[in-house]
Amino acid sequence: MHSDFNYQTKFEKIVEHSSFHLLNDQAQDFVRSKAHEMHFTQQELCKVSDMALDRLRWKEACISADWPKILLHPEPRQNKKRVLAEIQTIHEELKSRTKSYREFTINDKPLTVKPKLVNRSKRELGLGRCPVASEKTRCCNLLTLDAVQQCGFDCSYCSIQSFYHGDQVTFDPDFASKLQKLRLEDDQLYHIGTGQSSDSLMWGNHQGVLAALCEFAEQNPNVLLELKTKSRNIGWLLDNPVPKNVICTWSLNTQVIIDHEEHLTASLNQRLDAAHAVAKKGTLVGFHFHPIVHYSDWESHYTDLAHTLVQRFDAGQVAMVSLGTLTYTRSVMKTIRKRNLNSKILQMPLEECAGKLSYPGHVKIEMFRAVYGALSSWHGRVFFYLCMEPHALWKRVFGYQYDNNQDFEDAMKNAYLDKVKSSIILERSNGQK
Repeated sequence: MHSDFNYQTKFEKIVEHSSFHLLNDQAQDFVRSKAHEMHFTQQELCKVSDMALDRLRWKEACISADWPKILLHPEPRQNKKRVLAEIQTIHEELKSRTKSYREFTINDKPLTVKPKLVNRSKRELGLGRCPVASEKTRCCNLLTLDAVQQCGFDCSYCSIQSFYHGDQVTFDPDFASKLQKLRLEDDQLYHIGTGQSSDSLMWGNHQGVLAALCEFAEQNPNVLLELKTKSRNIGWLLDNPVPKNVICTWSLNTQVIIDHEEHLTASLNQRLDAAHAVAKKGTLVGFHFHPIVHYSDWESHYTDLAHTLVQRFDAGQVAMVSLGTLTYTRSVMKTIRKRNLNSKILQMPLEECAGKLSYPGHVKIEMFRAVYGALSSWHGRVFFYLCMEPHALWKRVFGYQYDNNQDFEDAMKNAYLDKVKSSIILERSNGQK
């Protein structure tokens, strides 16, 4: 009895450092009962609470339904190691099972995110590195420019939510003037993206952001400026001149994943229509198949999407296609679990990959090959790359690989620059007709 009383006191302390408080009443009652019965350590309580929470977010059976019934010893605490090992095995099997969204629904109430737009002047404006860059993967060395901070979309897997907190989207009222003061080397070719700290287009020209970026690109022809988006907000781009060295790229996914995991974003057709309108005006576009998600109908859905691209866009209009998938740090996974949102995004087999967690290599290769093969008519005419994937995957997907990140970066920049030059030549040719 004294031991049970002492554990009650301990439980109240260790529970604060777990996801236990995010469970519903039924799951809490069960986990609490097992914790008291077996005297979970803090680490054990965290693991069991996370597994129970996963079941709720994935809308699978409560963890109590699969709890092992091992009675090798009359004292429950003596069975603890076996029980926890078995429930972990059961949970891993559930993660490895091909998931289906056919009967999956998100929260009962429609998602509405109304971020507050605030102005806050930063001390300085500079170029950064891709926030998920790693020496363990093949990286294009993209330079980042924080035109806006925080995103108004609500994708379940997004890492931006780990960088920023709260519901404020921050604009620097002095962004345009600071951008003009940004010093670049005349003899260097720059690839700069604005889609790492927020969506590049969803805010339009609020606070003159797009106007400032286009002026910057116009004044610096040695810059390849990439605006990456899941938005359809292209009105300003259609109504105003856009320099040829600006490339608008869309993150694409199947409508199933958009509906269930990319909340508040433009639909697939809206994204394709927006990209088509921008390309028709003469601005280069690109497409990111990122993240490709493995689920029951993934292959037919992603290859159909790839075939649609080939039908709607000429290869000369497209600068690039990237392929990538779900890759997490443990902190991002912790953030995802904290959100009160039904999501199957973490219901996947996870293996260590270049210091992070992702699909097993054979699953990635299967998905990447399927999409790349469906775009075969663009091979050699559009620049393809794997985003933040291990070096060894390149040859198995594309049949070639780069020896180092610098070679990859140079190849990408030169391919984009060639497309920009071809676009300029075509525009001049059309103007002379």
